[in-house]
Amino acid sequence: MSLESRPLLALVGPTAVGKTALSLGLAQRFRGEIVSADSRLFYRGLDIGTAKPTAAERTVAPHHLIDIAGPDETVSLGQYRRLAGAAIDDVLARGRLPILVGGTGQYVMAVVEGWGIPEVGPRPALRAALERLGGAEAARWLAALDPAAAARIDPRNVRRVVRALEVTLVSGRPISELQGKTPPPYDVRIVGLHRDRAALYARIDTRVAEMMAAGLLDEVRRLADAGYADAPPLSGLGYRQLLAHLAGETTLDEAVARIKFETHRFARQQATWFRADDSRIAWFEADDSAGVIAYVAAWLEAQGSRGAGERG
Repeated sequence: MSLESRPLLALVGPTAVGKTALSLGLAQRFRGEIVSADSRLFYRGLDIGTAKPTAAERTVAPHHLIDIAGPDETVSLGQYRRLAGAAIDDVLARGRLPILVGGTGQYVMAVVEGWGIPEVGPRPALRAALERLGGAEAARWLAALDPAAAARIDPRNVRRVVRALEVTLVSGRPISELQGKTPPPYDVRIVGLHRDRAALYARIDTRVAEMMAAGLLDEVRRLADAGYADAPPLSGLGYRQLLAHLAGETTLDEAVARIKFETHRFARQQATWFRADDSRIAWFEADDSAGVIAYVAAWLEAQGSRGAGERG
């Protein structure tokens, strides 16, 4: 299958901007299937607080990489890239359009740019020994083994220096070599959605209120009672604030206000991440679904054998 017949559409933008609704419309229009690139959706039981697509929404189009791990597990970036590649290839093999959807910039770009991600698990004993060296000595050792990595890692960031050494020593290859980029075998188009900041904040606040009304506090309580309070996924927005409330550290009103405030900040960070890659992203107002559909249709039509006309 040629590159031209292996299209991959990515839909990005900040939380609550409207990606879910548009992705469903695109999937219906272009016989697509949705591959999640939202790291918050990987974990079973974290449903309300992650705005996970509902059962009804998942009947509109097949979804991939949702509910793939338990709350006490972690899905690394390297694992995700491998799983996403397999899901995309499966969708393409069935003659359908993969639509990579999410606001987690690293996860999207790892796929569309073909990031090399070392899959070297932690080695606690080795890591402890490296940490005992001290930051300055660890940085000197890294500079000797991998000058390219040492040049781009702040030597004061001991955690990153130690991790680079750990990967290099375990794999036998410099981490900078392992982290290279290999263009993936897809014809990629990235569509970005944006909204006026005030309108986006209003949507976020409405969503948080709807989550609370839907039982988010009960969801957090159930997860905590099941022993997951300290699990990494529960450090995410909505969960950590309500865990603080359940621990008696804040009132419920304070916790909800904090969720809104921190989600506003998170949305700004997401927008900044994607705006740094403006040259690759076709930006649309979030309500301009017609414009996005026309853009995607023109791209697919230009591919000839995988044109929009064949998708029906």
